[in-house]
Amino acid sequence: MADRRFRPLPWALCAMLVIAATGCSREQSGNGRAMEREAVDVVTAEAIIKQLGVEVEAVGTARANESVEVTSKVSNTITAIRFKEGDRVRKGAVLVELDSTEERAALAEAEAALAESQNNFKRSRDLYAQQALSVSQLDLIEATLKANQARVDVAKARVDNTIIRASFDGNTGFRRVSVGSLVSPGTVITTLDDTSLIKLDFTVAETNLYMLRKGLPVLATTAGLPGREFTGEVTQIDSRVDPVSRSIAVRAELPNPKGELRPGMFMTVKLSGAVAPALVVPEGAIVPEQGRTYVFVVANGEATRREVKLGKRRPGEVEIVEGLKEHERVVVEGTHNLRDGGPVREHQARAQPQAEPSTSS
Repeated sequence: MADRRFRPLPWALCAMLVIAATGCSREQSGNGRAMEREAVDVVTAEAIIKQLGVEVEAVGTARANESVEVTSKVSNTITAIRFKEGDRVRKGAVLVELDSTEERAALAEAEAALAESQNNFKRSRDLYAQQALSVSQLDLIEATLKANQARVDVAKARVDNTIIRASFDGNTGFRRVSVGSLVSPGTVITTLDDTSLIKLDFTVAETNLYMLRKGLPVLATTAGLPGREFTGEVTQIDSRVDPVSRSIAVRAELPNPKGELRPGMFMTVKLSGAVAPALVVPEGAIVPEQGRTYVFVVANGEATRREVKLGKRRPGEVEIVEGLKEHERVVVEGTHNLRDGGPVREHQARAQPQAEPSTSS
């Protein structure tokens, strides 16, 4: 009974079972490797050398080349207004006249005293020559003459203060007083702006300090004048970096011969640095991870992850300073499905319109 229960299987049947098991194992292993090595569809682009310059965009406020609030030096009453609002006036032009009755009377009195002192001094010199007058007496008369001359100068200055003139060529603003108004020092009569040249003040991050220099060209626009562009250049760079914002103040000057730009306008300014050859790739190729940047380089049907160092940027493109060579192909679409060393099915990125060869005969 025991021999019949545990009789071994025939040799042929055992061999067939072993072969079947081995075949199943190989098929499963092959299917696993096939799934593991399935190629990923990606779009690639070539790393190429281009002429690339740094472009920085900032916002700033327009200021007049020269700007003042016209005020009086003394308290007085306005007797005449010689300008119209918005007039273009020349340096030295009379803007406002104040009541000068008392000042002119004081000037006349000082001039009369000066004339008397001059006559006394002439007679005293003749008497001194005849030794009829001592040196001390002559010195006293001469001092009186100089004092009266100083009083005349003061009186003339007070008369001049009753006439308010333009301190430079410019455009007047709104008139804020009327004839008969009593003005005092600090009372704004009008404004005067020289807008033939506009100063544009803005700030730039300290990371772009290396590209700043006097004479750097700028391009400015403003929402108030859509479609218009104004060109100028950097004229001043602040000597200090703001320790709070980590930015540096910059001033550019924009010619404004037609007076289209007004002081106080909010403007957007673009600065372009020096152009130099640079190795660039599409911006979509960059894969940031834990503070580092990578690209997937495609070669022989495989994508290899490689760390790179970035440089300048411009819309859609970024410079690769280190980690990549010219003509190497990088993945620009499909990076989220890739892993280092994985197989890929490569498709080239669509060519830019300007790069397409001409087909005209």
